[in-house]
Amino acid sequence: MTPTIERIEAIPVSIPFTHQGPPTGFGGTVWTHANFLLVRVTASDGVVGWGEAFGYNVIPATRKVLEDIVAPMAIGKSCNAIAGVMGELERPLHLFGRSGPVQYALSGLDIALWDIAGKRAGMSVAQLLGTSGRTQVPAYTSLLRIGDPKLLREVCESVLGEGFRAVKLHENIPALAVAAREALGPDIDLMLDVNCAWDAQAAREAARALQPAQLTWLEEPIWPPEDMQGMNLLAREGIDLAAGENVANPMSFNALVDAPGMTYLQPSVTKVGGISAFVEVAHLAKLRGKQLAPHSPYFGPGYLASLQMAAVFPQIRWLEVFAMTLERPIFGGAELPDAQAMITLPTGPGLGMDPDPEVLRAFAQH
Repeated sequence: MTPTIERIEAIPVSIPFTHQGPPTGFGGTVWTHANFLLVRVTASDGVVGWGEAFGYNVIPATRKVLEDIVAPMAIGKSCNAIAGVMGELERPLHLFGRSGPVQYALSGLDIALWDIAGKRAGMSVAQLLGTSGRTQVPAYTSLLRIGDPKLLREVCESVLGEGFRAVKLHENIPALAVAAREALGPDIDLMLDVNCAWDAQAAREAARALQPAQLTWLEEPIWPPEDMQGMNLLAREGIDLAAGENVANPMSFNALVDAPGMTYLQPSVTKVGGISAFVEVAHLAKLRGKQLAPHSPYFGPGYLASLQMAAVFPQIRWLEVFAMTLERPIFGGAELPDAQAMITLPTGPGLGMDPDPEVLRAFAQH
């Protein structure tokens, strides 16, 4: 008998963290905890799969959608035909948005179904997709906003000591990126994510001021993020651009791949529709000659799913790792970068690891 989806649970997890810098956060709040939403799917044959649905400040909305809308529609459907199941859910739910909490909830479910498929087959997700891939991927450290040039220099020097050879900033003042470059030296890749801080004209002016920083990429420079005309004009400043974390379905990535200066596509596996959708975007990127730089500042199954994608797609040069130290890592620490900032890709079945039940007992929210 074909196993079916028997139960879907949304599990918010909140773990205290430390980072090198002042209190900060995203989405208009100051963070003291890393908050993420796990999705646990139990199949009728008892196999359990884990997913992660975006996330952060929008967790209450995503959880409500998952429990009250997605779960009742998904329970009883086959665990095997992932594409068919997701298609059956996406079509009737599209009128509630092809982005936002509905898509985030679907993303978490899709990841969990891939985890189940791998566990049932005794293969990693990467192997299910036809490749064992590489065994390690380098990490780049993704700093939270620091804001002070002296402290930023100190933090950059510190992360060099941790083995990182690539650093991403979340600053919106060009002089801070220049200060970081001075601290890092010429041989370290430096990226800057300004979270759509500027209009198109201000972005062009900033790009000129950023020339001494020698950025590998400038990420999400323009508000609104859909302003592709502005992005194309910005590309004339000779700076490589990156975007895509807020593009929440594969079809919408077509606009990005057509932008001449868009070098790096940044699908987020917990937003874009899960592993199934990420694979579509990755193939599109390969066809159009774009690099992949997944948006992956996560700590749960979304992070592991991103690692599986790095095992499959060689155009993923690094994996993003948030520069936050959790009080307890959710997978016990085996998933973290080593002293050379290399991440060993898990080869166990499915996503490769399950959350530590002791961590869930200590930090899951009810």
